[in-house]
Amino acid sequence: MSPHTPDKPIPRPLPSDKVTGPDSELSENELWVLSFYRSSEINGALFFGRVARTIRGPLQVDVTHHFSDEANHSKYWTDCIAEFDRLPIKLGKTYQDQYLDAIGVPANLMEVMAITQVFEKRVVSQYRKHLRVPGTPAAVRATIERIMLDERWHIAYVGQALKDMAERYGEAAIAETLARFSAADEEIYARTLAEYDERVDFLVEQSAKRSRS
Repeated sequence: MSPHTPDKPIPRPLPSDKVTGPDSELSENELWVLSFYRSSEINGALFFGRVARTIRGPLQVDVTHHFSDEANHSKYWTDCIAEFDRLPIKLGKTYQDQYLDAIGVPANLMEVMAITQVFEKRVVSQYRKHLRVPGTPAAVRATIERIMLDERWHIAYVGQALKDMAERYGEAAIAETLARFSAADEEIYARTLAEYDERVDFLVEQSAKRSRS
């Protein structure tokens, strides 16, 4: 790992036994949400795999590690869904697809890091929202918590990398790029991820109904 990179925490193991008990089944709504996470992590792995193939210099180790994390996250979700004896749902274009369609391919490494920072903050916000859903199955909660350890490290190393690039690109240019990508993120999120929000909100409503019954 490059000298500037924050230490990465050691993840806790995921449950290995089949889910049993009252939370042993996934609703179709829950299955869609977990499939969405899996698809997004696969896209993240493909994106960072391309970056890892071409990047040179001190960030090569960190970006390659990031690629490995994203691939592992997609496996964690595949394994989590399998614990419920289900198969992932095949989904269409992901958030990342829509994002890159809107802003185009990054022009340089600074833009790659800026896009990454925006992506990772969005992912963390989604997982935090899900963790607040009452009655989330233990296997799902454990998977999110394990992935969140990696996501926090991603935000930390990318943030440090952007600071290190200030001399080359200029602080103003980096701030403008982050602001531009963040604005695009808000617009695309509102346009393309409404279904995700609706489904997670529905999980909250269903949990509230169960608690009242």
